[in-house]
Amino acid sequence: MNFDVCHIGTSQGIIIPQDVLKRMGVSPGDQLELSERVGLWFLKPVGGNAADQDDLERQLEAAAVVMEKYKVALKKLAE
Repeated sequence: MNFDVCHIGTSQGIIIPQDVLKRMGVSPGDQLELSERVGLWFLKPVGGNAADQDDLERQLEAAAVVMEKYKVALKKLAE
């Protein structure tokens, strides 16, 4: 999913569609955490079950390493 960076007052930001926010389980006023792992950026709600989030982060990091290692083969498979 692609987002455009836009001006919001004197700042810049992105507009996240309401259906995406609903799937993320967030609503106006909730906080989101932006983090970077192995060159990939992740946006996730703050709070929730820390053990589940840690497990998901480990899985995503492992997936990113595998995708980087085998990116040529994965690209060929996608064609």
